[in-house]
Amino acid sequence: MKREVIKIDSEKCNGCGECIPACPEGALQIIDGKARLVNEAYCDGLGACIGECPRNAIEIEEREAEPYEEVAVVKEMLNQGENVLEAHLEHLKEHGQEDLLKEALKYLRDKDIDIPIERYASDSELEPSCPGSKTTELQSRHYEEDDSEPSSRLKQWPVQLKLVPPQAPFFDGSNLLIVADCVPFAYGNFHTDFLGENSIVVGCPKLDDAEFYVDKLEKIIERNRIEKIKVVHMEVPCCFGLNKIVEDALKSNEKNLEVEDITISVEGEVKTSD
Repeated sequence: MKREVIKIDSEKCNGCGECIPACPEGALQIIDGKARLVNEAYCDGLGACIGECPRNAIEIEEREAEPYEEVAVVKEMLNQGENVLEAHLEHLKEHGQEDLLKEALKYLRDKDIDIPIERYASDSELEPSCPGSKTTELQSRHYEEDDSEPSSRLKQWPVQLKLVPPQAPFFDGSNLLIVADCVPFAYGNFHTDFLGENSIVVGCPKLDDAEFYVDKLEKIIERNRIEKIKVVHMEVPCCFGLNKIVEDALKSNEKNLEVEDITISVEGEVKTSD
């Protein structure tokens, strides 16, 4: 996948080792008198080591790299001691990496490992600041073809792409429905014809942050076992931007996923299905 990782200029580096303590993740080592990035999966790309280098030999670059693995990093830190783990958790918090912080805390709690920072000791730290962001798998329902009253077929919460976590049980093994947020208003049988048992993310390709959406979808696709993707958008030109977002998210991913594209007219009819 394509993401940000550090790059070390070996010509500038003199092997002083000042960068090593600034990388609690353990991605750096001094080898043959030079600082080396020894494990891409341990580099979060946040660049805490950059400010410690007296020779300006480290910078951030975006390139193809192994996905960052938070749980693997935490496992490694447990061997290095409590202080190293504490530095890592604070590092994530300072850089606004709430998803990674929650992933680390969840792993520690699941393994009954003491958390070295008191304010993270309660389960409340794992909960999103907005109650509407709390991840929930909704109970499965049974549907009859002749149901007189339409019922919700939603199997998860939240649904907004900004709010869903990068990894969740409702994504794993599912078909992922990526929907422009106007579609359910225009298409009357949305739940019956589209939602079904699919997992879903919703967003507006015109009004929201497209780069954020690309990054979030990359993580969802990378961290979950997605079987197929279906993109449903309106016929208005700006709404086709959702296709580009999905295309960009898939570029850096090695998974060969089938993508179905569906356009809905403003009158609420299916226009195309490719």
